[in-house]
Amino acid sequence: MADLTVLPVPGGEAVLELLPHLRSVLDGTAAPALPVPADDVREQRRLVDALAPGTPIDPSTAMVLATSGSTGIPKGALLTADALRASAAATHARLGGPGRWLLALPAHHIAGMQVVLRSLAAGFDPAVVDVQAGFDPADLTRSIASMTDSRRYTSLVPTQLIKALDHPDAVAALASLDAVLLGGAATPAPVLARAVDAGITVVRTYGMTETCGGCVYDGAPLDGVRVRLDDDGRVVLGGPTLANGYRGLSDHPAFADSGWFRTDDLGRLQDGRLQILGRLDDAITSGGLTVVPRVVEESAARVDGVAECVVVGVPDERLGERVGALVVLRPGSSATAESIRESVAADLGAAAAPRQVVLVAALPLRGPGKVDRTAARRLLSESRNP
Repeated sequence: MADLTVLPVPGGEAVLELLPHLRSVLDGTAAPALPVPADDVREQRRLVDALAPGTPIDPSTAMVLATSGSTGIPKGALLTADALRASAAATHARLGGPGRWLLALPAHHIAGMQVVLRSLAAGFDPAVVDVQAGFDPADLTRSIASMTDSRRYTSLVPTQLIKALDHPDAVAALASLDAVLLGGAATPAPVLARAVDAGITVVRTYGMTETCGGCVYDGAPLDGVRVRLDDDGRVVLGGPTLANGYRGLSDHPAFADSGWFRTDDLGRLQDGRLQILGRLDDAITSGGLTVVPRVVEESAARVDGVAECVVVGVPDERLGERVGALVVLRPGSSATAESIRESVAADLGAAAAPRQVVLVAALPLRGPGKVDRTAARRLLSESRNP
């Protein structure tokens, strides 16, 4: 048995210093690694306390990567080198071949780490955008201009794409790439339409740390990936990219069905393609009726001038939960909380319309650009806007 070792992962171009060690981790000549953010002592402590580096681990594990939740005890997915390599190979096969990647995400999370590992698989060092102080779309332009290889890719989260779409030079740079993977959260339909109209080759990805990142692209599983739905609509995933379970949680119910991972996502299969409807635990019960947040978010996003939106259930004495929304407007927008509420009511009916709409400068985020729904619920609960 080998011991799990801590791997501090720096931001910016310093991450390139890890490439030789990551090669050794993948070929089994270095100990299994627990990537942690080098510049965040608090997060390091949280991960170390939960995932016990310095203690034995099955040597078939190459990496233990923490899921991106920001509350509670983190879970560490046990990822083998074979699974990580299978993910990279299937991604390149789907996109049209190996190429050079641009890293614009923190590399201690699965999405950013996979950009690095795909680069290694393709034989290139990744180009890097430093996001330690936040994401600046102007950096995309400079970094993409430095990439001169035949095929070029990057991976972004929706909040990054939304910012980039307001910068013409960044849009042109992204449009020059062979593919822009977009995952980590749902992408509003108007944002996707703007990107496609601008000539950006967007590939929507679905997956999680437990599947070595994205394993379903534009609704179609990557080669070897299996998808099924349970009777309640829960998405269940299998195949060669699957983790071997969680560190220290050998009996976790998500992995109870051998060879499969039970997600917390609600989905449906239409014409052989997977559509994610939202998380099972995000559903809102308001006045005895069930409201699916993603449906309301998509409706609100169609309102002219709305840039981003998150919908959550807020405790309510009369209804049990009320539908609440945090909304970010595009610069110069004339949309109001009332106009957004009225538009959703006309689209989906009064029961689904947010009873509370709060306009904010930015949505609260966690992990690699995911919306923090717990923080959103807290902001709405504390707001005086009824």
